[in-house]
Amino acid sequence: MLSALLLLFATLCTVFGMAWFALAKESHWVQVRGPKPLTPARQRILRTLAAISIATSLMVCLIADHPTMAALVWIMLLAASALIVAFTLSWRAHWLRISVAWLQSK
Repeated sequence: MLSALLLLFATLCTVFGMAWFALAKESHWVQVRGPKPLTPARQRILRTLAAISIATSLMVCLIADHPTMAALVWIMLLAASALIVAFTLSWRAHWLRISVAWLQSK
């Protein structure tokens, strides 16, 4: 049961990480946030959070399984999360607003 919860947390971390990487790009930012500008500071924050989130998902996978299985699960999570974010951006981009709702508007 603990292993399943850890893998669920790793999945969430990976999906949010991929969403933050995508939203650090101007074109995806405009899709999701509209005319609100993507400042260089916001871009740095998003990229940093994405890297931390992806690294956290690897650490959680390593805690949940033995290293060889954890690496396989993590790589599959990366691929699945990239697909989830890509399909979300092409279908319902506004759903990704939840991942950047905490960013202050200026």
